[in-house]
Amino acid sequence: MATITEPKPEIATLNNDEILRYSRHLIMPEVGMEGQQKLKAARVLCIGAGGLGSPLSLYLTAAGVGTLGIVDFDVVDYTNLQRQIIHTTDDVGRKKLDSASEKLKAINPFINLKTFETRLSSENALEIFRDFDIIADGTDNFPTRYLVNDACVLTGKPNVYGSIFRFEGQASIFGKEEGPCYRCLYPEPPPPGLVPSCAEGGVLGILPGLVGVIQATEVIKLILGQGEPLIGRLLLVDALAMKFRELKLRKNPDCPACGTHPTVTKLIDYNEFCGIRGEEKPVETGVPEVQVEELKRRLDAGEDIFVLDVREPHEYQICNINGYLIPLGDLPKRVHELDSSREIVAHCRSGVRSAKAVNFLRQAGFKKVHNLAGGILAWADRVDPKMPKY
Repeated sequence: MATITEPKPEIATLNNDEILRYSRHLIMPEVGMEGQQKLKAARVLCIGAGGLGSPLSLYLTAAGVGTLGIVDFDVVDYTNLQRQIIHTTDDVGRKKLDSASEKLKAINPFINLKTFETRLSSENALEIFRDFDIIADGTDNFPTRYLVNDACVLTGKPNVYGSIFRFEGQASIFGKEEGPCYRCLYPEPPPPGLVPSCAEGGVLGILPGLVGVIQATEVIKLILGQGEPLIGRLLLVDALAMKFRELKLRKNPDCPACGTHPTVTKLIDYNEFCGIRGEEKPVETGVPEVQVEELKRRLDAGEDIFVLDVREPHEYQICNINGYLIPLGDLPKRVHELDSSREIVAHCRSGVRSAKAVNFLRQAGFKKVHNLAGGILAWADRVDPKMPKY
């Protein structure tokens, strides 16, 4: 009987132009010709073409990763340019995939670029992940992080993870058989609204460069099979102090995703799992609201309305509508400064924090309190177009 042998994987060959391009790699014994061929044969998927996705895709492209996939559905906004270095001022309003593809092809014409203009979801993640070897997670919200983690565990793909907020970042590798997954570190998502988004809390523009380059480094190490990857280790980056700390992570045998008896056997509704999050989602139901046009009309008519601004002082300096400033975190200890007999309209940047303020005040006995729908961003859009937005 004939013996059936497994087909040998096709070796990616380098032409003379590629040999010259990657010469600084080829003269390193840890890379060499064999390593560069591994890079060319590799298939890496980046989730997002934003802050983390920019340095990730730029460096992986320059390093010679043969097939690079990018998942993104967003367009370039002015507020992106402070950190998303793959996009330029001329790209504002363009699809991020179109902008990123143009830059990446200009850097390395040998790259095989695969773009997915869609929001990653439970319906498409497994199909998209199928044709890639490594997944690099550059997302900025908890539902997608859990989705990426579970899809990686179910498909057996390593998850090169990074996250950023203000001056701090994290990086690790999840989903490898010998190490933990994201659920081992964070079994449950934080309560909705506890961790502000970058849009609400801000992020140092350089920080995604630091963390994204760390992710790109870990991707390349996995491809080459060199060095000590961040498996079972969580790297903590403090850019303000310029300190790096490391936490040892262990695989949780009871983990519902990668444990000995997993219960996560299919992808679920991750928005429901994490609760309603993000500025694009509705905030707490039942909060009485007032539209910006109505507030402007009533203020111009001289009605007795107390405008409460629950943003931070540094936000108030950017723009304001002459509201009385009490940051949301200070509201419980300063509630005595408010007159419960007056009508109060609370606002923040987008309406998320002020909805919480309205709920708090209603529970404290305030009857005539409303949330300004859309916050000061809506005011700038629909009442005062000259007001700066942030």
